[in-house]
Amino acid sequence: MKNKKSYVYIGLPVLGMIFYLAYIRRSAIDMVYSDYIRLINSYLPDVWDPEKFFVPDLLTRIPVNFLERAVNVELFGYSVTFDRVLGVLGFGLSALILGAYSRKMRIRAGWFTAMMVFMFSLNKWEMLYNGTGWAHFLAFAGFYYHYLVMDRLWTGDEKTGDRKLLVILPFAITILTAGPYCAVYSVVVMMAYGFMAILDYRKTKRLEKTYLLYALCTLAALLLYMWSNSLTVEDHAAAAEVGLFTQLAQTPGFFVRFILISFSSMVVGIEEAIAAFKGNIVPFAILGFLVIAAYLYALYLNFRYRLYEKSMVPLILIVSGGLNHVLILLSRWIFLVDDYGASSRYALQFQAGIFGIILTFALCRNEMVVKKMARGKYRIFSAAVVSFCLLFLAGNAYTTYHELKKAPDRKETFEIRAQMALNFEEMTDEELRDGFEYRRTRPESGAQVREALTILKDNGWGVFRPNK
Repeated sequence: MKNKKSYVYIGLPVLGMIFYLAYIRRSAIDMVYSDYIRLINSYLPDVWDPEKFFVPDLLTRIPVNFLERAVNVELFGYSVTFDRVLGVLGFGLSALILGAYSRKMRIRAGWFTAMMVFMFSLNKWEMLYNGTGWAHFLAFAGFYYHYLVMDRLWTGDEKTGDRKLLVILPFAITILTAGPYCAVYSVVVMMAYGFMAILDYRKTKRLEKTYLLYALCTLAALLLYMWSNSLTVEDHAAAAEVGLFTQLAQTPGFFVRFILISFSSMVVGIEEAIAAFKGNIVPFAILGFLVIAAYLYALYLNFRYRLYEKSMVPLILIVSGGLNHVLILLSRWIFLVDDYGASSRYALQFQAGIFGIILTFALCRNEMVVKKMARGKYRIFSAAVVSFCLLFLAGNAYTTYHELKKAPDRKETFEIRAQMALNFEEMTDEELRDGFEYRRTRPESGAQVREALTILKDNGWGVFRPNK
């Protein structure tokens, strides 16, 4: 019976991957658009050109993409579908890593099922069929694996080679796959090592230098990335004309709305919310406050019952999710759009916090059962966690249901785009810019779309492949 239960921790991630692949098949076709235009113009047709690889800001360009792009061109004629499948596999790897952790910590199947329902929600629809983000899914699998290895060291369950991994992983993840996502990852890992060192010192009255070494490795990898990033030419078309603090003084309400809508997006997708709430900010605010309350309650439980002594992972995930909300606010306020932080492209970053909350509830319940807590406290805890979990699951089920209904319309848009591509020489620059959703505010964008499609046509790639 025990072995049968363990299949849940592998079976659900596999089912989730199958569901995502089915969604992609239902909602998209093998057609470039948006970010692909920039990538084609930057790196194709000669994907083996060293001058395109050895650039000053190489470490910010997610080097694993160079190899994947070459394989894609040589074997698949530059297929968007290939990128999308890799993204789903990377996402499934995250789920399997969380499954391995849940099995190790004896997280019950019900809690893990709740996590998987949330994890494979379609609140990430945009990243799923925009295949350029495949490496981001892989990066988050790397983050979760790093947290798991750290936790094994902390709990005394380390395996052979774990200490070497803790030196290597920050460089491999930060430099090869993470891109800008490395910021919160690196900060959270260093904070975790610092917290571990403090807790260990309080017990032993001796400073554990190993934690300092691993933290320095993480810092070194981050500094390498920051150095490379300093050589990058920024290209943002921001609406803001003043600095952060000036804008904050002028429009404090904007920042409050931004962060509340950002948190609310973990319950219901922004498109569904806009349609349901009809421009009313109150439901956004209520949902945002409830999600923040879930964060605070989970933090309280972690410290009240010292859950971090048994496992550091839930606390790391909670802090990671919270800091990602802050990072998006600090980096995206410049567009002066209230719901910018609720875009589906950020759900990948935010969901870590929800995983941490659910894992906290699961571990805390185990602790309460073991310690036979007072019935009154247990009832309050049960009511709170059931309410929060139902909120997350109901909202994401609603989002997924509506996204599945929209999928055929999204696919039709791709089919129209494919016809535009085949006849691009007869289209105007404005039509190409709008049809391929590429930097619509830039007058030169249409010409860049034309250039990218010309490269594909000349090489018989993508929609121009002979077998299409």
